[in-house]
Amino acid sequence: MATYVLIHGAGHGGWCWDKVVPLLRAAGHNVEAPDLPGHGEDKTPISRVTLQAYTDRVCRVLDAQPEPVVLVGHSMGGIVITQAAESRPEKVGTLVYLTAVLAPSGVSILQTLEGDGATLEDAMARRTMILSADRSYVTFEEGTLAGRFYNDCSEADVARARSLLVPQALAPLQTPIRTTEKNFGRIPRVYIECLLDKAVPPEMQKGMYTALPCRKVISMHTGHSPFFSAPEDLAKNLVSL
Repeated sequence: MATYVLIHGAGHGGWCWDKVVPLLRAAGHNVEAPDLPGHGEDKTPISRVTLQAYTDRVCRVLDAQPEPVVLVGHSMGGIVITQAAESRPEKVGTLVYLTAVLAPSGVSILQTLEGDGATLEDAMARRTMILSADRSYVTFEEGTLAGRFYNDCSEADVARARSLLVPQALAPLQTPIRTTEKNFGRIPRVYIECLLDKAVPPEMQKGMYTALPCRKVISMHTGHSPFFSAPEDLAKNLVSL
């Protein structure tokens, strides 16, 4: 029996794992799928949503577990599990990046996805996100949301996601992660690439797991949200670890 801690991506919440959690539990495992601050049912104001706040939330979940966990991060959640592993290396047995940002120390998620030269406005336009007037958060463009994030998902899943997505604070996306070989570097990493992804393209995923090699790479023929489109296959891949 293992314990899986599932960390969602930008604008989402623990709700995005609702199809996967019962499958892992039916296989005999413990599962936690927390809401990060400002996401899901958590009402932390955007002004207080930071990468450190995300990390602290995950660390509290890790501290409550008696044994090291399989820590899974989707998309933006990749930077969160990386930073949490740096803080609690003894609590993490395996890190799993599900079409997630896998970045080296000193680099932010925006730098990873867009490079150093991109302006914030240009970066958000390319990602079909709308920048708030005070530049503190982004929202998702309705017209491109389904095609980018849920291109192989059912209409029901897309409708549910639309109803539950929240604005994404920019502070965590602009903050460089800080890791060491002693802590983060000692934990085995697995990357699950999604070959039909329109949000984090396969070539970008490959670039990240090539730069920071993983013990294993698993390929799924899905879009960005396999927890909706292929939950059984995703659960099997997680159990196989």
